[in-house]
Amino acid sequence: MGLKETVEQQLAPRITEIAPTLTGGFVREALNRAIDGVGPLAPAAQAADKQLREQRGNVERAIHEVIENNVRLAGAQGFVTNLGGLVTAGVAIPVNITGLALIQCRMIAGIAHLRGYDLADPKVKNAILVCLLGEEMVNRQVKAKKVPAPPMALATAPGYDAAMDQDVAAVVAADLIAKVAGKRLAVTVSRRIPVVGGVVGMSVDGYTTWQIGRYADRELLPLARR
Repeated sequence: MGLKETVEQQLAPRITEIAPTLTGGFVREALNRAIDGVGPLAPAAQAADKQLREQRGNVERAIHEVIENNVRLAGAQGFVTNLGGLVTAGVAIPVNITGLALIQCRMIAGIAHLRGYDLADPKVKNAILVCLLGEEMVNRQVKAKKVPAPPMALATAPGYDAAMDQDVAAVVAADLIAKVAGKRLAVTVSRRIPVVGGVVGMSVDGYTTWQIGRYADRELLPLARR
């Protein structure tokens, strides 16, 4: 087992102690706010449609812009939540997790909308959440039978099992916590130089969001518009 995996295992329980409300429920809340819009962030479909108009109806270019725009947002929120000294870690960790979940859900939902998926469909919502895991983790979780299928299969399944909602949210929440815990391995050291910690957080959050966006782009294939 590598150092990163060891740190993740040690820090993930601690993060849950710091923020006991970070269960699957916060993932669902982040998804709903991403779809409906919150604060200055427009609803996912509305933001995606704006990009489609700007790209003169070219769906693939619009998806590229949706990814790029949310990568920038993820980098900005990563910078803000990772500034400061170690004394702020107890506050920054839950803020970083929820902020990242919101932005990444918004990006994936925008991609799904542009590809013809109904964001009100609970199957599509589960598919969006599973996309947050990234391709490697999805394959691992499907193999371990912790997730029933990849995102595309979930979104287009003939039936819907409501019991799946809680299981999917729990897996995604645990993964998000572990990712932020792993990032602390680099940020904790770099915070000895105040601004560097923010730069590290910005880079990691931005790159991770880009990877997930590319995965959602490949996974959520176009559906025929009704």
